[in-house]
Amino acid sequence: MAKKIKITETALRDAHQSLIATRMTTAEMVPILDKMDQIGYYSLECWGGATYDACLRFLNEDPWERLRTIKDHCKNTKLQMLFRGQNMLGYRHYADDCVTYLVQRSIANGIDIIRIFDALNDIKNLKTAITAANKEGGHAQVAISYTTGPVFTDKYYVEYAKRIADAGADSICIKDMAALLTPSRAESLVKAIKAALPEMPLQLHTHYTSGLASMCLLKAVEAGADAIDTAISPLALGTSHAPTESMVAALHDTEFDTGLDIRQLADIRAYFMTLRDKYLENGLLDPKMLATDAKALIYQVPGGMLSNLLSQLKQAGKEDKLDEVLEEVPRVRKDSGYPPLVTPTSQIVGTQAVFNVLTGERYSMCTNEFKGMVAGEYGTTPMPIDRKFQKKICGDREIIHGRPADRLEPELDKLRSEIAEWIEQEEDVLSYAQFPKVALDFFEKRRNKKAGINGELLDKENQIHPI
Repeated sequence: MAKKIKITETALRDAHQSLIATRMTTAEMVPILDKMDQIGYYSLECWGGATYDACLRFLNEDPWERLRTIKDHCKNTKLQMLFRGQNMLGYRHYADDCVTYLVQRSIANGIDIIRIFDALNDIKNLKTAITAANKEGGHAQVAISYTTGPVFTDKYYVEYAKRIADAGADSICIKDMAALLTPSRAESLVKAIKAALPEMPLQLHTHYTSGLASMCLLKAVEAGADAIDTAISPLALGTSHAPTESMVAALHDTEFDTGLDIRQLADIRAYFMTLRDKYLENGLLDPKMLATDAKALIYQVPGGMLSNLLSQLKQAGKEDKLDEVLEEVPRVRKDSGYPPLVTPTSQIVGTQAVFNVLTGERYSMCTNEFKGMVAGEYGTTPMPIDRKFQKKICGDREIIHGRPADRLEPELDKLRSEIAEWIEQEEDVLSYAQFPKVALDFFEKRRNKKAGINGELLDKENQIHPI
């Protein structure tokens, strides 16, 4: 039987997060949104991930206004976001009332599909967000953080998929953030999950870093996947995703035809090509980010993490140590229970690997975040951590064995009271919860901008009607 494969377009979120550090502005998106809405995409991934932080920190934009603007232009296509489970869109665990409220406000402002993942594949860290999405009538797509290592067999992933289904997920996504999948592994993994959960929709998200993404997507589709993530070609390849048009063409006139028109996609491509040229010219897009690097398969390092490691070494004047750091990353992963490398564990493991190399003595200096991860503050790692190693890193620090968020008191009321003078919309408390200093800076700029505009209007009015 023919099966129409669904396409999630990532140009508005992960594609530019991967290639230009999430610097695409809302103003750059608006001119093409109406046309994107007419293509017939299954969904537009347009929010969450690092977009929230980048809007506030670098672009002086309200992330909620961005979401509402996209929704105004996209009435026919589902909007999708990436959500880090108990980490929300930030970098620590948040109390359940915050998690529930962010899910509720996201759906209220236009999100249809929430792709929820946990960096450690710890189902305990996902249940609050899944339950909230179910309650609000949103689609809870739960992502498996894919990685490699002795524990990460097809059996491991099938068991995790079953726990995801039991927790109330509407669909499952295999999230290959570090481009570690090979075509044969994509085929075997999809077959295994579909055999165990034949009625559960399954999507594949993978990056092009290692050069294998298109082949992995094709094998996954043939093995039974229902949907795939792609990026319009000017923002594809490299650390981004497989090109949308290429995958549409590959599946055209087969039993997996997407139903999308490649001629219509040409208009979308033309617009994003103008943006690509602009990003190349202003230096936002480094051509190196578009190159294939099969080292990803050796070092298991996501593209964004690779650039972050290089940046840390440059600041220390030790760029020549990159290969040593890349060789150290798998060793740090092994020592710390084989965490998948995705935010925030990628930053935690990467920074520790840098410290180990630069100090010349492994673990002579450890970050608080690494100590916290080893102590269980981010959840249960895929493999147990050696007790002697745990003691060496954590000392007398308490080891957490349950769900970290169970130790957190409700936060929302306290946070609201702290920023009462700045609140202009109910979602502001969520900005402050996740990025306190950055949010306060944004709130001040927002107020000053409005005061400036009002001041100009008053001056003009006074000139016409002097007191």
